[in-house]
Amino acid sequence: DLPAKKFLEYYARRLNSVEINYTFRRLAAASTLENWIKATEPGFLFAPKAHQRLTHMLRLKDAAEFTEIFLRSIDPLRATHRLGPVLFQLPPYLRCDLKLLADFLAGLPTDIRYSFEFRHASWLVDAVYDLLRKHNVTLCWAESEKLGVPEVTTADFAYFRLRKAEYPPAERKAISATVEKLLAGRKDVFVFFKHEDTPDGALYAEELLKSSGE
Repeated sequence: DLPAKKFLEYYARRLNSVEINYTFRRLAAASTLENWIKATEPGFLFAPKAHQRLTHMLRLKDAAEFTEIFLRSIDPLRATHRLGPVLFQLPPYLRCDLKLLADFLAGLPTDIRYSFEFRHASWLVDAVYDLLRKHNVTLCWAESEKLGVPEVTTADFAYFRLRKAEYPPAERKAISATVEKLLAGRKDVFVFFKHEDTPDGALYAEELLKSSGE
């Protein structure tokens, strides 16, 4: 069995990015991020999930102060060019509010990539997509048993969260074709499968990475 402290190092030898759920519940200490950086090769990217205080407690409202605190906490990743997109996962009970989203996006630093995962269907409308395009923020293409998000392009990169427990070969082939099309259009693509319960997700990701030639 692989010791827990060696898992990231092993993972990073096989894949080139990881989504960080740790930052959803706590602000990462600089020493923690530095250890992650040391355990991985240059070019390996970390995609932190925004803190729940921003998305689930403040619900993006009057959030400028804590947004600054959160982004400052992940600055060691940005400073070493290891920061991937920051994922804002909104709660399923938060309905579409264009002004709320517009005000929040306007306050974000523009030198970081952001992805928004909307979990209420009211957000999946053209007005929201246009607003995301204005700020080069990507619509997270999240897929679960409960809600499927349309593959609408809103930024110069794409972000997939594929959360079903299993993806048969035909589905994986379709995902690979979509990724290859995006790469051909000169877009960076981030794809994260669910892998908390079984290693299948990580194996799917490794297969996809090889098929795309990355």
